[in-house]
Amino acid sequence: MRIVIPGGSGSVGAVLRRHFAARGDDVVVLSRHPKSAEEVAWDAETLGPWTAEIQRADVVINLVGRSVNCRYNERNRKEIIDSRVNSTRVIGQAIAQAKSPPKVWLQASTATIYAHRYDAPNDEATGIIGGDEPGVPETWRFSIGVARAWEQELDAADTPKTRKVAMRSAMIMSPDKGSVFDTLATLARRGLGGKAGDGRQYISWIHEMDFANAVQFLIEHDELSGAVNISSPNPIPNREFNQIMRRAVRAPFGLPTPAWLLEIGAVFIKTETELILKSRRVVPGRLPEAGFEFQYPEWQAAADELARRWRA
Repeated sequence: MRIVIPGGSGSVGAVLRRHFAARGDDVVVLSRHPKSAEEVAWDAETLGPWTAEIQRADVVINLVGRSVNCRYNERNRKEIIDSRVNSTRVIGQAIAQAKSPPKVWLQASTATIYAHRYDAPNDEATGIIGGDEPGVPETWRFSIGVARAWEQELDAADTPKTRKVAMRSAMIMSPDKGSVFDTLATLARRGLGGKAGDGRQYISWIHEMDFANAVQFLIEHDELSGAVNISSPNPIPNREFNQIMRRAVRAPFGLPTPAWLLEIGAVFIKTETELILKSRRVVPGRLPEAGFEFQYPEWQAAADELARRWRA
């Protein structure tokens, strides 16, 4: 199977490259700055020679998107939106003009699209799309708007011969350097792994192995299209999540950080507190209904396994 992964040079792309390489599949990465023979140059905005890779692809997995780990100033907001919408639009154009288009297009989206809530989990059928919650910060509404625009561009693509899936992924946990798990584990080892804010906000996550297997499952199951949540079936509150993380990485204590201090710290490290204060209580509905089985459905087992490899 030939798989083309635009934006596949990052940490999520690394998870998928390992998975498909182990299967013996042919993987090509589209990158603005190619560094190997497996990477092909493109600008993520306009059609060009890179479209030849789409012509030969069985599967396209678009992971392009400027990092949201930044301050949401005007310039960064434009880059965040443009990187996602423009790349999705031009991939749709390349697929539409292909004589032999790929059978499936898996498009990155995000579990952030759902509302901030504690009362019930968000699945694809009954979940509440965010943006209208009373009292939430404007920056949170921006993130939801980005997710909506991302998926709208996918929906607008005229690709009748190519099945489309919007992957509403939770945080993907791998022990790779620079990954989400690596960042959280490092903070925990430095004594900063206590509860954030009141610790009630839910954290949705997925082990890298389950993420890669879910992507493979989506490729193989033609009945699945549209929005699909890719997350563990067991999101847990921040307080509990961090307790398990501390034990897994052998951190003796974790200082709690109140919300007001997080807001101050976010300014200095140039990020937004939404990434840790918004309650993301997201669960998969369609994957289990279709027969997908998680290898790491509980955070305790997942954290222990990841921590073993992280320490090594």
